[in-house]
Amino acid sequence: MRMRPTLSWTPAEDLPPGTTDLQPVTEALGTGGVLVLSGAGLSTESGIPDYRGEGGSLSRHTPMTYQDFTAGAQARRRYWARSHLGWRTFRHALPNAGHRAVAAFGRHGLLSGVITQNVDGLHQAAGSEEVVDLHGSLERVVCLSCGAFSPRRELAQRLEEANAGFGPVAAAINPDGDADLTDEQVGDFRVVSCEVCDGVLKPDVVFFGEAVPPQRVEHCRELVREAASLLVLGSSLTVMSGLRFVRQAAQAGKPVLIVNRDPTRGDHHAVTRIAVPLGAALTTVAARLGVVVDDEAAGPG
Repeated sequence: MRMRPTLSWTPAEDLPPGTTDLQPVTEALGTGGVLVLSGAGLSTESGIPDYRGEGGSLSRHTPMTYQDFTAGAQARRRYWARSHLGWRTFRHALPNAGHRAVAAFGRHGLLSGVITQNVDGLHQAAGSEEVVDLHGSLERVVCLSCGAFSPRRELAQRLEEANAGFGPVAAAINPDGDADLTDEQVGDFRVVSCEVCDGVLKPDVVFFGEAVPPQRVEHCRELVREAASLLVLGSSLTVMSGLRFVRQAAQAGKPVLIVNRDPTRGDHHAVTRIAVPLGAALTTVAARLGVVVDDEAAGPG
């Protein structure tokens, strides 16, 4: 069972260069049957930073691992203090032009599906339907003891009540919803437990070092099998959880197209990598296809 690793990736010198030619994406979408695989780079225009781009959070932030989270109460205290603060930013984030364009492509029947590595819920907020949250969603919380699910907004309210006056200024917010806080800022933050069994609560997201549920992986593999082509948006494809679908598509002879500013681990499998800002790129493609993109969309709640 593959885990979501913490290792970084260094681009090889022989990767093909990126272009600014959007015609291959326009043609693929015009044909239809496109499966979208999105990453953190799609949400940067909504104010949520990515991991590995210029100024990405991995240069200063080590994401919480599943092993650390389950190892002890102090690690969970640090996580929930930082995540509680980060949630205040995430819940107010709005879909950007890229999310809205993807939703518009779906409404026009040009997509076969959407898989996202993001946990921010912005695809759904933009109107995309049947999105596969590969790494889960910050909108939900799960109990590690009894398996009960509950809405994140309910947990946020309970944490607010248990930590009246908690409001340190974070150095930064990260793509996993974790805010950068010092141990002094975390202080004696109070963690609350499951209301059903008093067990340990965890966001319903795949932490680094944790396995993506196998049934979810198989569902995504089936989507790749059914797709005519794979369009990667804003992902470095550093972790295997996303890269495996690129490899699967390429091995099946399906065109892989990547729109990402920086080189990716999947470039050798792609027919093109287009190095332009995602919002502008997808809006331009939509205009070429006569697809109307909504001007506004609601946030994730």
